[in-house]
Amino acid sequence: MAKKKNIKQADLISFYMDYVLTHNHNPKTVYAFAKDNNFEEQTFYEFFSSFEALEQSIFEIFFSNAIHVLEKSEEYQSFDARNKLLSFYFTFFEVLTANRSYVVYALNKEKQPFKSLKQLTHLRHSFNKYIASLDIKTLDLKQEKLEKIKDKTLKESAWFQLLITIKFWLDDTSTSFEKTDIFIEKSVTASFDLIDTTPIKSLIDFGKFLYKEKIHKN
Repeated sequence: MAKKKNIKQADLISFYMDYVLTHNHNPKTVYAFAKDNNFEEQTFYEFFSSFEALEQSIFEIFFSNAIHVLEKSEEYQSFDARNKLLSFYFTFFEVLTANRSYVVYALNKEKQPFKSLKQLTHLRHSFNKYIASLDIKTLDLKQEKLEKIKDKTLKESAWFQLLITIKFWLDDTSTSFEKTDIFIEKSVTASFDLIDTTPIKSLIDFGKFLYKEKIHKN
């Protein structure tokens, strides 16, 4: 039988997801995987260096699909950072739900939970860039080293929040995962309330006022 031609990255991902969900384990070798799906082994390496690299790309594609949907929305473009992040969460988890069988398999297949997180490496990179693009307003520290620490802390806390939400969604047994929707809204709202700089800035302004008043009196 002639080998399949014009194989694309999306085809390989589809073949792979179908294989692991059907067999409940990874293909043994790239050679066997290519043979089972009737394409040249070399074609696989034109897109991926290994199955691990392919797995990492899947979650990045889920992310890209969600962003693509959001960017087509004029309403999304007008949102502030809080509502943009909420929209991202709801859209991203719609994508995950459409591929839930694979996500559950991928994130639960390792006995050591942290080993499964390696599949999220590319997702983490893309998500961090997305968080930076939101330009979330935090306290202006006026010091370069402190600003870098603040930005890193913001990205790390946002990533941790996403991981916590994924874990909640994996364990959610409610109809249409409605509890996850509630979790998303409450957690994102709470996180923005925590970094809301308005009360802090008000206290600083008040402190400056009192300091100036004391200087003038003295």
